Amino acid sequence: MDIEEFYDQDPRRRPSDEIEFGREWSENDRRLEVSWVADTGEVYVMAEPYSRRELSTESVTVEILGVIKGRDAIDSALAGWQEAMAKPNSLTWMRARVAGKSDSGN
Repeated sequence: MDIEEFYDQDPRRRPSDEIEFGREWSENDRRLEVSWVADTGEVYVMAEPYSRRELSTESVTVEILGVIKGRDAIDSALAGWQEAMAKPNSLTWMRARVAGKSDSGN
C-alpha cells in the first residue's frame, strides 16, 4: 500500500507518536526506513523509489511487519537494531525480531 493508504486505513495513525528505528535498513539492494506507531503498536517498513524524481505519495510504499504494544516491549524487541541495520540485507533481522515479538491476533 502507499503511504497515504496506510494512514487513511486507521485514524489512530496520523496523530500518533512514531518512533523511527533507522533509515538505512536494506533488502535486495534497497534502502528502507522502519518505524513504530505508538497508538497502534504497528511496526512498519517504508520504501521510497530509487530515483528522487519519481517521489510521490503513491511511490512511497508501506509494509506492516507486525504489532508490538508498548514502548518497553518495542525497545526490548528491537534492542541492538543500530548494529543490525548496518549489515547487508538487514531487514531480515528486523522481520525476525518483529515476528518473534508480535502480538497475536492483531
